[in-house]
Amino acid sequence: MGLFLNPGNENFKSILNGIYVDKTGIIESINKTINTTDKLTCISRPRRFGKSYTAKMLCAYYGKTCDSSALFDDKVISKSDSYRKHLNKYPVIYLDITGFISSSSNIDDIVKKIRASIIDEIKEEYPDMQGNSLGELLVNVAEYSFDKFFFVIDEWDALFREYKEKTKLQEEYIDFLREIFKNGNVTDRAIAGAFMTGILPIKKYGHQSAISDFREYTMIQPSIFAEYVGFTKDDIDNLASSYTVNKAKLKKWYDGYSFAQVGDVYNPNSVCQAVRTGVYDSYWSKTETYEALLEYINLDRDGLQADIIQMIGGNEMPVDTATFQNDMTSVQSRDDVLSLLIHLGYLAYDANTGKARIPNEEIRREFISTVRIGSHDATTRIIRNSDQLIADTIDGNEEAVAKAVEEAHSAGTFGISPLFYNDEQALRSVVKFAYISCANNYIKVKELPSGRGYADVVYIPNPSERLPVLLIELKMDTSADGAIKQIAERNYPKIFENISGEVILCGINYDSKTKRHECKIEKMIFPLDSK
Repeated sequence: MGLFLNPGNENFKSILNGIYVDKTGIIESINKTINTTDKLTCISRPRRFGKSYTAKMLCAYYGKTCDSSALFDDKVISKSDSYRKHLNKYPVIYLDITGFISSSSNIDDIVKKIRASIIDEIKEEYPDMQGNSLGELLVNVAEYSFDKFFFVIDEWDALFREYKEKTKLQEEYIDFLREIFKNGNVTDRAIAGAFMTGILPIKKYGHQSAISDFREYTMIQPSIFAEYVGFTKDDIDNLASSYTVNKAKLKKWYDGYSFAQVGDVYNPNSVCQAVRTGVYDSYWSKTETYEALLEYINLDRDGLQADIIQMIGGNEMPVDTATFQNDMTSVQSRDDVLSLLIHLGYLAYDANTGKARIPNEEIRREFISTVRIGSHDATTRIIRNSDQLIADTIDGNEEAVAKAVEEAHSAGTFGISPLFYNDEQALRSVVKFAYISCANNYIKVKELPSGRGYADVVYIPNPSERLPVLLIELKMDTSADGAIKQIAERNYPKIFENISGEVILCGINYDSKTKRHECKIEKMIFPLDSK
């Protein structure tokens, strides 16, 4: 077994020894493509979404120099008709591009090093084989041994991400891939199949993919591979049968990458970390730095920062993903930045609505932390004002709360005119925007059912926070006192009667004649005094 040719199954054995969710069903979909015109598959996923696990699994399954029956006989793939047909039947060439980068003393020679490493190991395994190029050598070996190769390329896009400005090196790398995968004389005669994975989709030049024969599956359109993007609800249920987990916390923190084909999709790495440690928190910062995200937010193209703030507040924003060139240097517009953030996993995308959103609490906190240290005064001022608004609400400063909501409205938030609200829903949107910093320490509940009706906006503190519940009722053209009265008449606080702590009742009214907001605040302490 070599480093690149037939690396064996030891890596996959190690994976199975940890917290493991069976995703071998993906193999059946790839088996269907072998030796067909669809045999080249490229799947892009965010960092820590299991790309390398899949790559190592495929090496173990297809590699002909090892026996992996014991690893797969009890897995989902073993139930497939194609299971035995392709198990350990191919010479596998495995390339981890980040590994080449980390071991290269001169990055400009990395493509030559990749090509030479493959050639050296093939010639060591097949000493009688000759070829004037890598392509010719692959063809000669395949025809001599009657075995076509299966390629597995992990982190295929690392050069585009880590060396964004080295366009000549990137072009040399693309030419290397074309030599193998866009040369019919080589691809048809020597390649049984290929699986390529990375964070970014294949680089586009204009509207044309650089390696157009690959079938691509991305975070924008995962298609038949949607259930393998991350953990599904069924996967979470299976984990819960073997480990102690809090499903509600897993959903809040790591869910949100939903696709029409499969529903909820969770960040797999973060779920495993939470299951392993029992701590439900952000693990994103352990794998990504703030700088990459901050760089693109600070561009503030076409009102990008305002859109980010709205998404932090829980709203979705439209995005045109078609113009993105699948690299990190051709970012020209707001839509390019949002498309990149979708591929990086910072945003979830709904292909049916064409809108992006922040998927979960883990990512929301990353955005808030990033915005707080951003370089744009307007954005950081919004966050700081929201921090102050929460403090004023808890302190019962009615005048300050009314003024803060009025300022949020006057800024034209959510496209609402500074002169009027269209309806109470528009008022609700502005209020949620004004309280945007609650995302740090609170769970926002829309229309919490309590007593006889639904409270407009409720923020419930996270279990670890010693903070009061915020219950906000909204009115137009009545009075803030009327909002408080409705809270009492409909007994909205009833749902909190079994807690021990404080509930802040905040009534906000907007007068369309005077264009002014008013606020009334009362406090309740639970359990209520029986006297």
